[in-house]
Amino acid sequence: MSKQNMIIGQSGGPTAVINSSLAGAIDYAFKENDDGIVYGMINGIQGLLDENLINLNEIFKNKPSRINRLRLTPAMYLGSCRYKLSNTDEEFERIVKVLEKYDIGYFFYIGGNDSMDTVDKLSKYTISHGIDIKVVGIPKTIDNDLVGIDHSPGFGSAAKYMALAVREVAYDTSIYAIKSVHIIEAMGRNAGWITAASALARDAGTLAPHLIYLPEIEFSVEQFVKDVREKLENYNSVIVVVSEGLKDKNGEYICVRSANEDTFGHAALSGTGAYLKSVVEKEIGCKVRSLEPSVLQRSSGHTSSLTDVMEAFNLGTVAVRAALDGETGVFSSLKRTSNTPYTVEYCTEKVSVIANAEKKVPRKWINEAGNDVTQELIEYIRPLLRGIPQVPYINGLPDYMDISHLDNKKQSYN
Repeated sequence: MSKQNMIIGQSGGPTAVINSSLAGAIDYAFKENDDGIVYGMINGIQGLLDENLINLNEIFKNKPSRINRLRLTPAMYLGSCRYKLSNTDEEFERIVKVLEKYDIGYFFYIGGNDSMDTVDKLSKYTISHGIDIKVVGIPKTIDNDLVGIDHSPGFGSAAKYMALAVREVAYDTSIYAIKSVHIIEAMGRNAGWITAASALARDAGTLAPHLIYLPEIEFSVEQFVKDVREKLENYNSVIVVVSEGLKDKNGEYICVRSANEDTFGHAALSGTGAYLKSVVEKEIGCKVRSLEPSVLQRSSGHTSSLTDVMEAFNLGTVAVRAALDGETGVFSSLKRTSNTPYTVEYCTEKVSVIANAEKKVPRKWINEAGNDVTQELIEYIRPLLRGIPQVPYINGLPDYMDISHLDNKKQSYN
């Protein structure tokens, strides 16, 4: 008899809609695999190795209102980790042992590049060892740097947050008739999609951001100063948006906090905006501020995009459907079929195309001077920001799912 139970985990950085993918996956599983149990890994693959699991049937099955709250709750209901598989037989044997103990026939992992690497390795191991466990990935990342998919769930909401933040800063800074520069640092180590999305802040009332710098283009501090000086000749308030991962002509990050690296070997970046603030203060001498939205841009559920929420939910559904149909070593994906009207179609792709790969902003979507983006890029991003989810509120604040179960001293699933 085939194993009916499923397990699902979340990994990497949070987004405003990753729980929507979780909601879509478990909702479809409950409907189409009625006899099975859906388990959740607490803190991703690390939680699986530690056998730290919860029974999601007990919390969500036959409770549509809870699934809807989960769908609209930002960050990660199951918690996360940044654990890189060692690729040793001992580790895979431990994983399989736990999966077999709970009669797991279907394994789902929601995450970005590195998380899909886990899906790729585990699916290859199960196939090569004749183990009947379907392993499927569900994509997410605010960075929009995943290949094999038109755009990544989580990006649309992060892009919307950035555009909103820039527009509101523009209104705030326009009230004074003095020369000032505001530098806003967006997330994006090697891909500048969120930074580029700031261009959508522009409308008839504001031209901000006046300058946009992406990591795809070699960054020159000297040219940056010239660009800012030129803008200050025409505007009192100049707003600049920069990616955290700006690099110089030698390919070195212009600001690296330390030589430390994260679990996956990525440089720990911080302070690009602060560094450029000091440059403007020294070279130009006007009023200047550095703003770093940091984690605020990742999981702001109250400003999420309805398009993003819906697509994330659907990708969770597509992943479970694919596994039940016998697919493994794949991830749920979507392709844009039209921009006007905006439409997509859902499919699956081999996870090997996404694992450890990186999609950057095309050079043709960046202006010749390297300090702004083109209309084509704006038209690519614009549909992803549309719609406002009807988030439930209590006492003036969003009614998100309780996540106290992520604290080992508490157990609550309200």
